Amino acid sequence: MRRKLIAGNWKMNGSLAANAALLAGIKAELGEPACDVAVCAPAPYFAQCQAALSGSTIAWGGQDLSAHESGAYTGEVAASMLRDFGCQYVIVGHSERRAYHAETNELVAQKMLRALKAGLTPIVCVGETLAEREAEQTGRVVGQQIDAVLAAVDTEALANIVIAYEPVWAIGTGKTATPQMAQEVHAILRAALAAKNTAAAAGVRILYGGSMKPDNAKELLAMPDIDGGLIGGAALKAPDFLAIIRAA
Repeated sequence: MRRKLIAGNWKMNGSLAANAALLAGIKAELGEPACDVAVCAPAPYFAQCQAALSGSTIAWGGQDLSAHESGAYTGEVAASMLRDFGCQYVIVGHSERRAYHAETNELVAQKMLRALKAGLTPIVCVGETLAEREAEQTGRVVGQQIDAVLAAVDTEALANIVIAYEPVWAIGTGKTATPQMAQEVHAILRAALAAKNTAAAAGVRILYGGSMKPDNAKELLAMPDIDGGLIGGAALKAPDFLAIIRAA
């Protein structure tokens, strides 16, 4: 049985005061969750997350990392820097990175390998745009994205990654794939993983990242191949984030 993971992606949001209130609100009501919980914060707030969450049941992580180990890469954040602040997770290949920073499938795979080498758990994002879905290209697009990852990762390391399916057309738009639509794509991803390593595929968690909210979380999380959520807007409100965690 795969233990569910609810990971919040704060994106480019937050302040010292707002973060403190958010984390305090989550910690006050969380108790001992029956799922794994994490928050992925902007890099300037790693130290704050480490101070606030050390010793709690909440893990923390980054939203991106460099494909390079170190060097003359101004503005980038190395995997070792995330580790210095106790990060456990890092998001790789989010649709916004792919769209706004031209990240290719190959670069995403390189970043995943860099995360794994540093002992971080990469949350590797895949997903299609509205135009691709309407053209019935979902399977081809997510297939190419996951294939680039699987071509790069060792069979043994496969068990150490998390996949997140994020239909780009459902991020921040209020639109959400129906549980059945989401499950169809999660099943495609699970099959691709199984083709690489059947045993590992059974344990890899595949999160849904398309506007999961308190009112749809229970139905989505009931699907057989949906193992949690990568939460955007709802992760910035303690009551909403907690409601999703309870649904898991």
